[in-house]
Amino acid sequence: QVQLVESGGGLVQAGGSLRLSCAASGLTFSDYAMGWFRQAPGNEREFVASVRWTGGAEYYSDSVKGRFTISRDNARNTAYLQMNSLKPEDTAVYYCAAEAGGYGSIRSMDYTYWGQGTQVTVSS
Repeated sequence: QVQLVESGGGLVQAGGSLRLSCAASGLTFSDYAMGWFRQAPGNEREFVASVRWTGGAEYYSDSVKGRFTISRDNARNTAYLQMNSLKPEDTAVYYCAAEAGGYGSIRSMDYTYWGQGTQVTVSS
């Protein structure tokens, strides 16, 4: 049974930082690209960042580029999203996802497994 479990969300003031973690089990972690998506109330789920199975290529949405950093530790079966200089518009539920094949797609439809999400709230 595949499980992706996010943690690290919470309430932070604008300009602050959070680090999200996504612990994976039940799959061969190194065979999957990992992505982070987010969904704010009333909005569609949107791509945030992704990293290939090797960790050698990363992709970011324009809205987070330069502020967020995605990484992975294949030995720990864990992906991370370091979020700096947070803005109120970053407020959303953040989901991690695993993509078989490992290329780091920006499309949610390409991801096979999803976590339950973690809430990030940025106050102004």
